[in-house]
Amino acid sequence: MDQLLERRNFVKHSLRFYPRDITARSDLVQTSGATNGLHLILSTLVDLAGVIFVDEYTYMIALETIAQFNTMKIVPVPLDDDGPNVAALQALIDQHRFEATNGKLFWGVYYTIPTFHNPTGIVFSAEKCQQLIKLARETDILIACDDVYNLLHYDDPSAPPPKRLFAYDIADMGRLDGWRGNVISNGSFSKILSPGIRLGWMECPPRCVEALRNSGVLKSGGAANNYTGGIVSTLIQMGLAQRQLEHYSTNYSLRLNAMAEMLEEHLPKECSFRKPKGGYFVWIRFPAHVDCAEFNRYCLEKYSVSAIPGIRFSITGKARHFIRLTFAFHEPDYLRRSVRTFCEAAKDYLAIVASP
Repeated sequence: MDQLLERRNFVKHSLRFYPRDITARSDLVQTSGATNGLHLILSTLVDLAGVIFVDEYTYMIALETIAQFNTMKIVPVPLDDDGPNVAALQALIDQHRFEATNGKLFWGVYYTIPTFHNPTGIVFSAEKCQQLIKLARETDILIACDDVYNLLHYDDPSAPPPKRLFAYDIADMGRLDGWRGNVISNGSFSKILSPGIRLGWMECPPRCVEALRNSGVLKSGGAANNYTGGIVSTLIQMGLAQRQLEHYSTNYSLRLNAMAEMLEEHLPKECSFRKPKGGYFVWIRFPAHVDCAEFNRYCLEKYSVSAIPGIRFSITGKARHFIRLTFAFHEPDYLRRSVRTFCEAAKDYLAIVASP
């Protein structure tokens, strides 16, 4: 099995996964998971003096991965309820743009999670997606999308998943003069088959595929994680991967509903959240004066519950009054008990920090 997943194994069965657009063999590069994919993107495709634009709140381990490329500049982008503030991103691109000189394809990259965003749970609107494609083409930046949650949608599991940003880009392929491709969709089987499986894939435009083909990391051994790749290909062919995905979607929906019910009933009125329609996470806003890192320590010490404070998801530290809960791991009854306890802790803590 070479670095590109076999068409007969993947494309034939991917139409159920991605019914709105066709997944082609020529677009696919096998990885050892989404974090490995991000590392390959940054090391292979982006100028070493380049600029990495990130949402003001984003996946914490991605931030840690990005920070290891210490010759690159990290620039946060304001995030609205339906995606990034595109006008702000345009201004930041204009401010930081330069001519790449070391032979890499891109001077800059925007890393994001357009569908069931981590940590906020939002889905980028069609309008924002179209604006991002236009901006990426005009400025020739790469948009690296973590598409690890988009198949985990719960409102109507029989409906197609939200349209990926990659699909917006390839919709014009072959019909738009000068089309080059500016989006990579970075996926992982860890979220839809088994945690820790260390296998993923990237859908890439041709110029990126060619550059990745020449990567020493992917040339070594012929691919990333050959053995597991063969197993997963068989699971897809046999329909077992789809069955497992349906099992996850059904159970995660029940867990999300259990968490949301408790939050709606017991979360202090000073706090707010939006119930996501997919993914793993609920993002809770506390009053601006609350430091959720301190609150989380209070929760753990006094109530034996904990979550992840917002500061972990921010390159600037501006998310101190946010906290992220995840509903994917525990059964509904456990979530009801623990979320109710969390809400009790929140009420007590808000009373403490409000005291003179």
